[in-house]
Amino acid sequence: MVNAKVGFVVYGVHKDGLKDPMGAPFIDDAIVAAAKRSLRAAGLELVEHDIVVASKAEARDCFRRMAKIDDLDALVLFSGTWVWAAHLVGALREFAGSRRGIVLWTNPGSQGWRPVGGLVMHGGLEEVGIAHRWVYGAHDDPAAVGRIAAYCRASHERRRLSGATIGAFGGRGMGQTCGVADPSQWMRVFGIDIDSRDTSALLAAAAAVTPAQLAAARKDLAKRFAEPLPTGEVADRSIRLYLGIRETVKREGWDLYTIQSFPGLGDEYSATCFAQSMMLDDGWGTSTLSDFNTALTVKLLTDLSRERVYYGDLQHIDTATREIKIIGDGACPPSLAGKAGPAGFAEHGIPTEGGAGGISVKLVCKPGRGVLARVGRRSGEFEMAVARCEVFEPSAAELERRKLECGIPFWPHAFVRVDADMERLVQAWNNEYAVLGYGEHLYDDLAAFCELTGIRAVLL
Repeated sequence: MVNAKVGFVVYGVHKDGLKDPMGAPFIDDAIVAAAKRSLRAAGLELVEHDIVVASKAEARDCFRRMAKIDDLDALVLFSGTWVWAAHLVGALREFAGSRRGIVLWTNPGSQGWRPVGGLVMHGGLEEVGIAHRWVYGAHDDPAAVGRIAAYCRASHERRRLSGATIGAFGGRGMGQTCGVADPSQWMRVFGIDIDSRDTSALLAAAAAVTPAQLAAARKDLAKRFAEPLPTGEVADRSIRLYLGIRETVKREGWDLYTIQSFPGLGDEYSATCFAQSMMLDDGWGTSTLSDFNTALTVKLLTDLSRERVYYGDLQHIDTATREIKIIGDGACPPSLAGKAGPAGFAEHGIPTEGGAGGISVKLVCKPGRGVLARVGRRSGEFEMAVARCEVFEPSAAELERRKLECGIPFWPHAFVRVDADMERLVQAWNNEYAVLGYGEHLYDDLAAFCELTGIRAVLL
């Protein structure tokens, strides 16, 4: 999960112990200290500025110092009291060019005139056009602190993706139109470069795996499953392909990748489902069918969550019960297995989607709260659909019946109840795939990421 590094700056004209006519300091040090404790408790690492900022010179020194911290993700400006906004706005405009998120935070209360300092800065930044998030809420209000933390985590992710590379093995799979990418648009919006390699590179990498490396991999992989690894040439090719993908992605310096899978590699050598399962379990952002948008969504959720991520087909949507079955074609990280369906193995089993065969993962995803999400495009412009959900395990008495409904019971299943208007969800969804991430905070994190990158958020 992201641990954002955040600059914390208190601002206000009446500082250095200056008291109001009733004898109380304008800036309440206890509230400032409590605000910092709340941010740290929310998982943020703070870089504190040592003085309260009021003048233009102080603002220039402060924000230039913050901009020079390479791994700083965001800036929280805490209103200590009122301020002359013009003293800060010019330096903030310069800081904003570093593409770090800016949060203006005001803790409510009449004493100290904090709301005045917050509102005049918010209005000034709006007037000039400096993007920021304005938060008016107490340090002991989880919702207010959560909005700050989400924005800072999203800013970390935006900074992390800027300069990243997504690799593609092969071309478009299964004729997908809703996953293609425009390299110039990806660079403009996210700062991500697109690179590619032919899948023949993976055949060479798989062939180069030595018997000793294969044996060592088998020993390591066995720890992730509730049953023994299959033996034989089909299973060995699946493992070799995983090792080949892992080695190639690391060698090329890619941060995430997508793979055609079939037609091609899945017909000539091995289906990719086992390799994709293991790469997901290793924490890589990835997708099949050269679906760039799903790969980006997997990357975002993997970075922002404490758990691994599952992408699969929205195989059945029951609008009356708000239940969805997500079934991927044999690819799912085994660490997501629950008690109802421990992680095991199956054959890929679909001749039209990889005639060479290969082992795949079977499981039922564990229960928990999270989101369904996917980045997509509408008329060429990015958007992200996001819905809160709960993953559940059917009872033992009904599980097998529910798995048989799809006709391919041995592929990994996630049973999900969605907290959304189902008709709106069906109309808004932009692909057959949904990406499932565990963690209730992900909804707000993804909304903040959309806000920071300027893409349309479809919050269901």
